[in-house]
Amino acid sequence: MNAVPADDLTARAHEASAGIVADILSLVRHETGSDDLPGLAAGLDHLRELAVSRLGPPDREERHPGGECGDTLALTYTGTGTGHVALIGHYDTVWPTGTLAAWEPPAPDADGREKLGGPGIFDMKTGLIQGVWALALARESGAPVPTVTFLFNGDEEIGSLSSRPLIEELARRVDATLVLEPSAHGAVKTSRKGSGIFRITVTGVEAHAGLAPQDGASAITALSEFVVAAAKVAAPERGTTVNTGLVQGGSATNVVAGRATASVDIRVTSRAEQDRVDRELDAIEVSDPRVRVEIDHAWNRPPMTLDAASAPLLALAREVAREQGRDELPDTAVGGASDANFVAALGRPVLCGMGAVGDGAHARTEFVYPDTVPAQTALVAGMLRRLAEPLPGTPA
Repeated sequence: MNAVPADDLTARAHEASAGIVADILSLVRHETGSDDLPGLAAGLDHLRELAVSRLGPPDREERHPGGECGDTLALTYTGTGTGHVALIGHYDTVWPTGTLAAWEPPAPDADGREKLGGPGIFDMKTGLIQGVWALALARESGAPVPTVTFLFNGDEEIGSLSSRPLIEELARRVDATLVLEPSAHGAVKTSRKGSGIFRITVTGVEAHAGLAPQDGASAITALSEFVVAAAKVAAPERGTTVNTGLVQGGSATNVVAGRATASVDIRVTSRAEQDRVDRELDAIEVSDPRVRVEIDHAWNRPPMTLDAASAPLLALAREVAREQGRDELPDTAVGGASDANFVAALGRPVLCGMGAVGDGAHARTEFVYPDTVPAQTALVAGMLRRLAEPLPGTPA
């Protein structure tokens, strides 16, 4: 790449747009469903190749085995400034292997605006590639840049079970973290709900449903009572939702059910709501005292809010956006959780939603607008240049 003026990131990103989009589509062609370990390994290998092709060999590289999850890869590129920034994103998707073959290309918008589709293109392979190119553009501008550590994890869609400790350890070491998840129609994400998937196990007493039903205590009936009561714990006006998404139970139609289970998705906006939900679910009683109800309080991600640690990052992002000709850079709160939740819970500076502009996460309508790729890439590149030195007032 040729050297360009330090204030010309957007123009250079437009010049590089075809290459950025080609890398995005190349990565999308590698299917990386969260449960396909061979596919995840091949996809991560390809992502590494793309990063090295644009940035050269990293100064430090660590590949952490994920066990039953996809591996986590950390690539560190030493900068010319004193700052250290983490760019975090997941390469696993919700789509099973084989989805790509039947994927229908998205039709343009009514005004003819082009869309690009594919499994994981919005959530979040476009963001990964934009992050790689952002560092490339920032470096070629000639301005100082921070040390950058990319962390690519292969298990975010299933809770970041193996990568969470790595994310938290990295977040403690760096000055700022930018999470390359998709934007909210161009807005960065500064607040996310905390999430949990609770497992409810109900144990009843089996009996013959015709000969001696009175001897039985139905786990299914009790679970039904619990599910109805749990739904009342929701408080939509406070952002708290409770959704029982999976229910299983019983062994035969003529047997009073001795066991039933449910998986409950819970979203909250504050720690106080977490505590309230825990208390009120534990207080639910079912009508038959012979039935035992056990609740696994599996909170996965804490709530994320815009706090004093992250507010300077948002202000910087808006300043960079203005310098690049944007009228505004909105921020928003969203219901979904991400790895940014872990960083925020540590009190470390973080911005999320620094990736793609499009829509349809987790749907077969998933797409990105290719005409937004240069601006989003330039925004991250501009942030990196400004973070060559740690921001005043951010936690050490």
